[in-house]
Amino acid sequence: MENINRRKFIKTTALSGAAVATSSILNLESLASAKEETAAKPIAISSGNGAKALEKAMEMIKEGKDAIDAVIAGVNIVEDDPNDMSVGYGGLPNEEGVVELDAAVMHGPSYRAGSVAGIRNIKNPSKVARVVMERTDHVLLVGEGALKFARAHGFAEENLLTDQAREVWLKWKENLSKEDDWLPPHTIEDKEIGQIFEKYLRHYGTIHMSALDMNGNLSCVTTTSGLSFKIPGRIGDSPIIGAGLYCDNEVGSAGSTGRGEANLLNCSSVMIVEWMRQGKSPEEACLLACKRVNERCREKRLQDDQGKFKHGVSFYAINKKGEHGGANMRSGGSYLIHDGTAVKRIESAYLFK
Repeated sequence: MENINRRKFIKTTALSGAAVATSSILNLESLASAKEETAAKPIAISSGNGAKALEKAMEMIKEGKDAIDAVIAGVNIVEDDPNDMSVGYGGLPNEEGVVELDAAVMHGPSYRAGSVAGIRNIKNPSKVARVVMERTDHVLLVGEGALKFARAHGFAEENLLTDQAREVWLKWKENLSKEDDWLPPHTIEDKEIGQIFEKYLRHYGTIHMSALDMNGNLSCVTTTSGLSFKIPGRIGDSPIIGAGLYCDNEVGSAGSTGRGEANLLNCSSVMIVEWMRQGKSPEEACLLACKRVNERCREKRLQDDQGKFKHGVSFYAINKKGEHGGANMRSGGSYLIHDGTAVKRIESAYLFK
């Protein structure tokens, strides 16, 4: 009898141990499953000129880097590209033929930001903006002060005006007016010279990028050479926190390109984030920003024959869930995303055909 009881005890103990072990395994599997469900799905969004930038950013995000590291490294590729005449090196100059750059960064986890505006001779203003965020008690530095700050932190000065950009500037200047003394190439038979070509009337371009990293944190950057042939010292929306970009780590991130004055007047990016906070999707929030710009435009010179805002504005946004969206004032626009698999071009929503 004693032997039987002992066998039963050993058997019962073994079964109990197996049950505990099985339970532990199941618990571990459940925890792993829960972790997978809560792990952030990385995503990055950019304006249409950011394909290579997105690839670089996502590569770094997959390596576990912070989103701020990824987006800045991404846009540095565009800043360094002389063929992109809207950003960094090779950007189109102001009316005096001088390249002036603007950039801003915002870091979701720390809720900090930094920016520079009207900085000359520094190819990567986004990097300087980050140093402003991390090494000063300020948010925005401009002009000569921004340049001195950059030099103090080891940034090398260089001529940012490429031959290609200089040629475009000269064509603009030569065709700006029939009343001045600048003339384009012409023959003795030409009559209508010195009139501005529509192509060079007003070129603006920017790159914005927002990203959600593997830790579920958001960050963003916007960098630009601004409106071509602008009055020296003109600053658009790009380096202004809340206008050219905004990020709330609990909600989402947004940025803009296009007519900077419109986005400045409407604080478009912070509005997009606030609309997402209220439950709007990224696309809905971007469309509301377009609607706000259009409805608040009162100047007839900025309206078409139907009273609609006639200039271009584009918005890009992602939320904490990894959802994305973009919107333009008019149809035909698009934006880029990298969802961890590949760069994809997405048709933007629009306010008007």
